[in-house]
Amino acid sequence: MTLDRFYPIFDHSDWLKRMLPLGIKLVQLRVKDQPDAVVREHIEISRDLCREHGAVLVINDYWEMAIDLGCDWLHLGQEDLDEADLSAIRKAGIKLGVSTHDDDELERVLAMDPDYVALGPVYPTILKKMKWHQQGLPRVTEWKERVGSTPLVGIGGMSVERAAGVFEAGADIVSAVTDITLNTDPEARVRQWLEATR
Repeated sequence: MTLDRFYPIFDHSDWLKRMLPLGIKLVQLRVKDQPDAVVREHIEISRDLCREHGAVLVINDYWEMAIDLGCDWLHLGQEDLDEADLSAIRKAGIKLGVSTHDDDELERVLAMDPDYVALGPVYPTILKKMKWHQQGLPRVTEWKERVGSTPLVGIGGMSVERAAGVFEAGADIVSAVTDITLNTDPEARVRQWLEATR
């Protein structure tokens, strides 16, 4: 299957209730600092919503719950990889996307035969404190050459206005977080994203 070019990330199932009806076809649920019962409820609601709307749901981090709840996709950061049971994930038939920030991480991830590779932050990001400064568009081009046919996700400081340049640099998919969630009209912003990536 071909993944959609627009890949928003939300931290609450309420966002999916609002945004999936607009036509989003690929979305990540990234719940942080919540009790397991709350995370589980968000995953169940999001899974059912995505099935209803024909969208691909990617679960960030909670690989055991993703297996348990019959989810199809997972996203793992580098630290998550250290603790995840990759063979159990693959045995469950779950597809895997992974974050990368430098050469060593990319080499490690490519050896796992991931279903997509994310590179970030392409631009400065306010989402979280990172030891990596912006990667820039030349790095996107370099990463795409190295990952070949594996889909490449550009993330970090993304906006509708920057999307075209990131695609031109070689990204297959562009992921956005705060450009939507901090927007005064998130629905209108999602519509702009959909227009820019379809």
